[in-house]
Parts: sequence; structure tokens; C-alpha cells
Amino acid sequence: MRFVSVEIESFLGHFLRISEISSNFAGKSKNEYEQKMKKNALSILIVLAGVLFLASCGSTKDVAYFQNSNYVDLSQSQVLYDARIMPKDQLTITVSATNDEAAAPFNMTVPTPYSVNSRSTYSQAMLQTYLVDNGGNVNFPILGTIHLGGLTKSEAEQMIQKRIKPFLSEEENPIVTVRMTGYQISVIGEVARPGTFTVSREKITVLEALAQAGDLTIYGLRKNVQLIREDANGQKSIHILDLTDANLVNSPYYYLQQNDVLYVTPNKVKAQNSSVGSMTTLWFSATSILISLTSLLYNILK
Repeated sequence: MRFVSVEIESFLGHFLRISEISSNFAGKSKNEYEQKMKKNALSILIVLAGVLFLASCGSTKDVAYFQNSNYVDLSQSQVLYDARIMPKDQLTITVSATNDEAAAPFNMTVPTPYSVNSRSTYSQAMLQTYLVDNGGNVNFPILGTIHLGGLTKSEAEQMIQKRIKPFLSEEENPIVTVRMTGYQISVIGEVARPGTFTVSREKITVLEALAQAGDLTIYGLRKNVQLIREDANGQKSIHILDLTDANLVNSPYYYLQQNDVLYVTPNKVKAQNSSVGSMTTLWFSATSILISLTSLLYNILK
């Protein structure tokens, strides 16, 4: 930006020189005046081209992701991620057995109301969702209160299966399926489409989350993406992620947990533009007028 400022000062200096030549025109010949006007008009056009060039210049080192990918050891990332159940998660728990009547007491359903010709009726029943309380517990039919907080889905399924077996015949080998229905993450800041997104697969990486938000804008700092996270005890933490460093894939924050928030910090250009506000529009308007006047003078005198 310092070079751009220097070029702008040079541009204004050339324009002032045109004004000075115009004021001294009475004491000089017309040919001499035209020659100086052409020279200064050409100089101004060159300066303006330089300003536009410098303003558009950018370094790919601040934009490209994973710049050191050829030197990263990916052997540390050979672990499959499995989300853990946290307070305020919404779960569906399904129990299946060869004897449907035996499994029915464990499958709570809720009829879905709807209206037909202004008369209320109910559609096919849907499975009850369970809200995990702050202690990591849910109140499950027959079993009562069970603790699921901190468990993966597989661990929760195995634990529930073990608990319900005594209520079934010895021949039964029930199948328990646990799903998270409220797995959400949020992306805000310098992205194309900020918002909150529901994750159906119960697994999402930082890059996938940014892709859902339309990727970073050109004003987003790739080296300063902030991850705001709350753990099962309510403790908040902020972690800085560098998208230009391929070691991110080995980071414990590469996979997002439910309710994580990604904040993409704006760079200095965006911050300055926001503070300048309407003055930016005024500056560009003034520049356009000066360019038009210079072009007009050049066309008259050539």
C-alpha cells in the first residue's frame, strides 16, 4: 500500500504541473504549450497504469492452501474420526430384534400431527429423539437414566445392547442403532456464504466446513482462522488454524466437533475499507473525474 500511495502523490504532482503550465500559457508559444501538455498527459496515464498494477498485485503465499504439502508426514493422520456424544446432542436410538413385540417397548414413537380439510389427524409415528442433558444422560424406556456422554456411537450402541439383553429371550441378539440428529457447525467471517450447517454424516473437516460456506473470500486471512470450541464441561477455547500449513491435517482440530464455530479473520485491506466507508467511494469518484479531464486535454491537444 505504501507504493500505491507514492504513485498517487506522483499522479497529483503531474496534475498540478498541468495547471501550472496552463497558467503560464500567455507567455509561451502554442507549440511549446502543446508539447508540454502531451508530455504531462502521457506521464499521468503511465502513473495511473502503475497505480492500478500495484493495487492489483498480490502474493500467492498468502492465498494458497497447504503450501508445504510435499514435506508433511501424513502417517499421523491414519485414524478414523468418530464423534463423541456431548450435552445438548439430540439422539435417535433404535432397537431391532427378531421378535418385534419384544423390541417395541424400547422404541418410543411420537405421532406427527397434520391437518386435512381443517381436521386434525396424525401421520405415521416417528421415533422419539432424546436430548442429552448437561450431565451426559438420557432417560431411556425400561432402562431409565443411562449415561451416554463422552461415548462414541459404537460404544453407546454396545452399552445399550448389553443393558437390554436381560429383558429379552436368550435367543434374541438385539441390534441397537444410535444416530445424532442435531450435529451442527457454524462458519462466519470472510467466507462467501456464512451460516450454520447441519452435518448428516456426523463427521466434517475444517476444509469441508469452509467448502459448505463457499470458501474464503480474497479478504480472508488464511493464516488466522479461529476455531471456537466448547467441551463437555462448558469450557470454551479458541484455537488458531493456519490453512497454508499442510500440517493442519495432523492437528486435533482438523475434524470439527458438534457446535464448533469457525471465524475467518479479515485482512488489513478489508478492515481499512470498512473504516473508510463512504470516503472510498468519494476518492474513486474524484479519481475518475481527474482521469476524464486528463483524457479530454490529451485528445484536444494531440
